[in-house]
This record gives sequence, structure tokens and C-alpha cells, in this order.
Amino acid sequence: MDRKLRVAVHKFSSCDGCQLAFLNAGEDLVELFELADVVHFGEAGVVDTYAPADVTFIEGSISTPEEQERIRRIRENTRFLVPIGACATSGCVQALRNLADAGQWFADIYSDPSKIDHLDTATPIAANVPVDLELWGCPVNTRQVMTALRSLLLGAAPRDENEKICMECKRKNIVCVMVAKGQHCMGPVTRTGCGVLCPGIGRDCYGCYGPAENINGDSWGRWFQTKGMPADRIARRFLYINSDAEAFREAGKRWREKP
Repeated sequence: MDRKLRVAVHKFSSCDGCQLAFLNAGEDLVELFELADVVHFGEAGVVDTYAPADVTFIEGSISTPEEQERIRRIRENTRFLVPIGACATSGCVQALRNLADAGQWFADIYSDPSKIDHLDTATPIAANVPVDLELWGCPVNTRQVMTALRSLLLGAAPRDENEKICMECKRKNIVCVMVAKGQHCMGPVTRTGCGVLCPGIGRDCYGCYGPAENINGDSWGRWFQTKGMPADRIARRFLYINSDAEAFREAGKRWREKP
């Protein structure tokens, strides 16, 4: 390929936090602009919404009809589509509306909900268009994004980091907060990637990076139950940040239905 790789970064329903993974990259971001043509990245001042791209990173969930149409057009204009962060990979906190009467929620909040153009559900990007790689996390971190981008720039397939937080705790010699303190840690069912921020300071994992490989939500919920956690709180542990990730969603729903 004679020309530079074209890279785009798009925002949907989100807080902008995952785009900061690019903006916080410092010298790596400068290097990116040298190695690739950034054709759209509103936060960095480059705006061309439907410019053709080789690699497109997507932040945010699909929460409005306009977003549904926009993501379809972007998918048509890109070779590799990569959702980044919990909103794009699992709907994040917006997807909590999927568990309730969304119309009633909007009516309770807005004086005239008819003026709010919204979908009754908030869904991850993969529920709307095909994706090529997902980078999980709330927020995703700079290392993840830049590592994946370098692999794509070199024509290599990025590695999917989906092992459990517990594995990284062991490698870093971090004392298990479940064993030592009896805390309700989500580490055994959550994928690594955060650098074990919470267990590293003696706190239990909240599942920010979504479900790891081969998890058993029912079994892990029963462990919480033996430690005195009621079923509704167990459900909330799964239906929190990554509420529309399939493994967490299904486990959470089952625990919501228990007495």
C-alpha cells in the first residue's frame, strides 16, 4: 500500500472518556499522526464524518435513531471497525434502560419527553453492525488502544486480552482481596486490561472490563451468596457497567429473578 493507513475515531452515546485514551497518548499520538492519516477525530479537531477509513475506532453505544443510521454508514466506509470501551462493547450504564420501561424513565425526567429522540434500548456496536475487534474497559486505556493500532498498522491481528483479572493479580504478587478480606470481588469473572487498579489498592474488582473467557456467573453469584450478599445485589454486580455484555446480562437477569 503506497498511501498511509487512514484512521478515524467516532463518538456515539458516551462520556468521551475513551477518546482520552488517544489524547493522553502524548508522543505516541504525534507518532500516530505521522504514520497514519487521521481522517476523522472530532476531539482532535479533524472532522469528516463519512470519510473512508481503513481502521475506525468507535466510542459509545447506539441510543438514538440517528446513531443507528450513522453507524451503518460508517461501517460501509471502513475496513476494520473497532469499538472501544464499555459503552461501545456492552452498552454501559445507558443499557440499564433495557431492563426497565425506558419510556417511563424519560417521562419521569423530562417535562416533554416527546422532544427526546431516543431508542427504548441502548445497544453495543456489535448489536447493530459487524465489528472486527473489541477493546473493553471503562474507560479503555491508552496501552490497549495504541497496541491494537500498532498491530493493525503492521498488518497483524491484535491479540484479544480476555483472561481473568486473577491471573494478573498473581503475576503482580497482589494479595487476593477475597481471601484476605472477604471482599465481593468480580476478578474471577472479569477480563484483564486495567492493570488491576482496584485489587492493587486493596479494593474488590467491580467488573469494569467486562466478562472474561469461560465464566460461570451462576457459580460466582452463589459464592457471593455464601458471603451474605442478597440476590438483588448480586444481580447489580453483573448488571452494572457492562450490563448488556451477554455473559453478565444473562447472569444478572437470573439473579434478579431469584427470591
